[in-house]
Amino acid sequence: MKPFRIRLTLILMILLGVLGLAAALTMGQIFKSSHIQTLEDNMVREIRLLETTFDFRSTGTSGKPSEDIFKYYSQEAHEIGNLTDSRVTFIEKDGTVIGDSESDPHAMNNHMDREEIRAASTTGVGSAIRYSATLDKNMLYVAAPVQAGNVFNGYIRLSMSLEAVEIGVRNAWTVMGISLLVLFLVAAVVSYRVASGLTKPLEHITVVANRISRLDYGARVKLERRDEIGELGKAIDNMADSLEKQLKIIRDNEDLLQSVLANMTGGMLMVNSLGNVALVNRFAEEVLGVTSKRLTGKSYHELKRHYELTKLLGEGLRRKERIHDEQTLYDPEPRLIQIDGVPMFEDDDTYRGMLFLIQDISNIRRLERMRSEFVANVSHELKTPIAAVKGFAETLLGGGVQDEQTSRAFLQIIYDESERLNRLIGDILELSKIESKRSPLNFSPIHLQPFFDTIREMLNSSAAKKNITMEMNVPEEMFMEADEDRLRQIFVNLISNAVNYTQDGGKVRLTVEEKVSENGEERILFHVRDTGMGIPKKDLPRIFERFYRVDKARSRISGGTGLGLSIVKHLVDLHHGTVTVESEVNIGTTFTVNLPLLQEDEPDI
Repeated sequence: MKPFRIRLTLILMILLGVLGLAAALTMGQIFKSSHIQTLEDNMVREIRLLETTFDFRSTGTSGKPSEDIFKYYSQEAHEIGNLTDSRVTFIEKDGTVIGDSESDPHAMNNHMDREEIRAASTTGVGSAIRYSATLDKNMLYVAAPVQAGNVFNGYIRLSMSLEAVEIGVRNAWTVMGISLLVLFLVAAVVSYRVASGLTKPLEHITVVANRISRLDYGARVKLERRDEIGELGKAIDNMADSLEKQLKIIRDNEDLLQSVLANMTGGMLMVNSLGNVALVNRFAEEVLGVTSKRLTGKSYHELKRHYELTKLLGEGLRRKERIHDEQTLYDPEPRLIQIDGVPMFEDDDTYRGMLFLIQDISNIRRLERMRSEFVANVSHELKTPIAAVKGFAETLLGGGVQDEQTSRAFLQIIYDESERLNRLIGDILELSKIESKRSPLNFSPIHLQPFFDTIREMLNSSAAKKNITMEMNVPEEMFMEADEDRLRQIFVNLISNAVNYTQDGGKVRLTVEEKVSENGEERILFHVRDTGMGIPKKDLPRIFERFYRVDKARSRISGGTGLGLSIVKHLVDLHHGTVTVESEVNIGTTFTVNLPLLQEDEPDI
């Protein structure tokens, strides 16, 4: 049982005990008073009865009463006392006792100063309760004036022991004590029940309130009561409902904010006015090579391995104004980042710190560099055939060549260079169109065997000039879904490259096989193998770059533009496939194209 319930039970028990005891005392006093009053009334009636029926004898008009008077009244008092079970005393007007049922009147003092006599002389009836040393008990004395003509003028006093009254009171106290004990036990049970009825719901409410304070907002009181405690329980339940709704909104907003921060393509680093890191998102963790758990709440100087960055952060915190800078981080590869710092102020212009936005611009700079290189390469590639055309044309126009055979040779060179220039421009336009996705693919079923037969016919003459054997192993009933024109462009580029870079008398082989990927998707593998000069390992990672050539002199002789493999790579990507290369110098090269058997529908955007 809880201390509060114990205290409340004790308080109720004490309160009920005090009330019961007070009631018992009151009842006992009333009981005693009523019994004494009844005795007094009875004794007054007996005195009045004696006044009218007793045979009074004259005590004389003056002087001391005779012995006969003393004897007569004492004898009569004794007889009346036996009849009434009380003590009877006859007293003269001056207080002299002339007869008593239990004592010798000669030995008794004058009773004029007795309380009951004085009261009787003034009010007509007097009573008193006092202890009798003779009888060793409390006695009730009642006196009243009596006058019987000229015979007797004095007082008759009756006294009676209060032992019977006291016994009755003691019996009453015994009954009331037992009743009080029973009442106390009942009060204890009732008090406990009442205290439990009050404290149990309060204890339950306290437990629920503590659970809510510990962020358990699902806790509810659920009291089915119509009193104030029930209203309190409902108020707490309503408060918990409101808190739970507000917490859900806060958590949803926090989850949304965390999702936004985690999926941002830029980094975010928040440093408060004290220089401690308050927020680091996932991208910033990756860029800076730290974890949010290790950095949050600590000084920004923890980024000490990025010395220049910490200097910039400190400068932003000190200046409290926007900053912008670019820095290179080494972790371990060099990474170029752009940092924008924004000061944070509240409505009352209180400075909260700085928010630093971090962007990885390595790819942007790399693309800018590639764009510059592309422009330079295009300019260089265009300049070479144009210079050749211009030079030979000027020679012919100047009349410096009179020989017809030499003139025809010059014209052939002009024609070849113009063709090369035309192919170069065409490839550049084609690559631009593919990269910008201005030419959508039209997927349709393709029967591969006749498809590659047409490619063989296209390239047979080039292979025959170099006495190169072309083999194409294509299953007869194999179909796939692709854009036929783009697929032809892929394999014409790959097979023509294999023919161009294979020495005379070599071999070029195409094999096609079906394969099921790990996720159960059906795919087709195309292998284009040659026995040519091969590609050095250092050049393999770059062969799909635009204008990259392993052997520039050989490329010019073969009429290559340096864009063929880049176009192949883009077209394979558009078909949701991959292209890889394996090569050994002076042994040969193998290009492998991995394409899905069926193309998935592009989602609507």
